[in-house]
This record gives sequence, structure tokens and C-alpha cells, in this order.
Amino acid sequence: MEDESIIDLYERHAESWVQARLREATLYEKSWLDRFCALLPPSGSVLDCGCGAGVPIAKYVVEQGFAITGIDSSSAMIRMFQSGLQGQRALVADMRKLDLSEAFHGILAWDSFFHLNHTDQRQMFSRFRAHAAPGTALMFTSGTDYGEAIGTLEGEPLYHASLDSDEYRRLLEEQGFAVISHETQDQSCGGRTVWLAQLL
Repeated sequence: MEDESIIDLYERHAESWVQARLREATLYEKSWLDRFCALLPPSGSVLDCGCGAGVPIAKYVVEQGFAITGIDSSSAMIRMFQSGLQGQRALVADMRKLDLSEAFHGILAWDSFFHLNHTDQRQMFSRFRAHAAPGTALMFTSGTDYGEAIGTLEGEPLYHASLDSDEYRRLLEEQGFAVISHETQDQSCGGRTVWLAQLL
């Protein structure tokens, strides 16, 4: 699946995707978000890569007292983000080409980074580093093993890819990030595989 197809899919189904999240009764990401936020300085800044409409991830982070800059390739998602999180910055941007010339105390790529192909994922780690302040926390979700998979969004195919755990660890280490916590298929978090790292 081409990257443009993924963007188009989220563009067309932005409203239904957000409504589905709003209907969910539990913020199952909370324990990981709390661990992430605990690594940030008071009133710190967070870059949310693939922020979607800001619900529920960015919304929760803002409620904890942090400033969010959200980026997403879907203009529909960004409009919804701006409407729901007024006072926070949101930009239509491709994370693979991101160059904001500023550093953040935290970087998130939750349920977004895994839509990139293997080559683009490898190249993202230097992008993360370029936007990281000393001690920055980085958290992202991945697959469990090297490979590609096709999920669905509103019945349409949706591309996912993953590197293996050893390669993720190596890529993080090369950019100066230490793994703080990593869990494969965390059942308390919808079966997600989560990485939490911090810049040394």
C-alpha cells in the first residue's frame, strides 16, 4: 500500500475513527502515558507524531499540564485536533520529512509510526533525535516481529510494518536513546507492543 493511500484512508474516515475512540469507555493507554509523562519536566513540551484528532492521547497529555505540538498527514484529522484542543499547535506534516528546528521534552509516535515501511522507520530515528532535548522521552508502538501486515479501517485495507526488537534497540542506541521499558503485546493496552526510551 502506498503512503498516499494510507493518508487518503484516514482523510475519508477521520470522523468515524474519532467517534469509535470516543465510544470506548477506557483510556487503555493511560499506564504508558503516565510513565511517559513522569519522564517530562513540569510544563514540558511534547511532539505527537501522527497525532490524529488528538483524542485520546494528546488530550490526556495536555490535561497533565504539558504543551502539545501535533503533526499528522491528514488535514481532516488536524482540523479536528485544532477544534478539540484549542491553544495547542497542530500542523499538517509528513513525519518522515519533519524539520521543525526545535527540540521537545517528549516525543510520541503512538499507533502511527507502524504505518511506515521498513526503510522509512529506520530513517525516523534520526528525525526523533533531531527534535529531542537532553533527557527527552520517546514512546512508540510497533509490531512484534519483522514483517508487514494488512489491517483494516472501516473495511478497507490498512498497511502496517515492523522491524524486529533487536533492530529497534540498535537504532535507539545509535541515536543515544536508552530503553526504559518495553513490553510485547501488552494485554492491558489492547495487545500493543510499546517502547519507552529516553535520550541519555
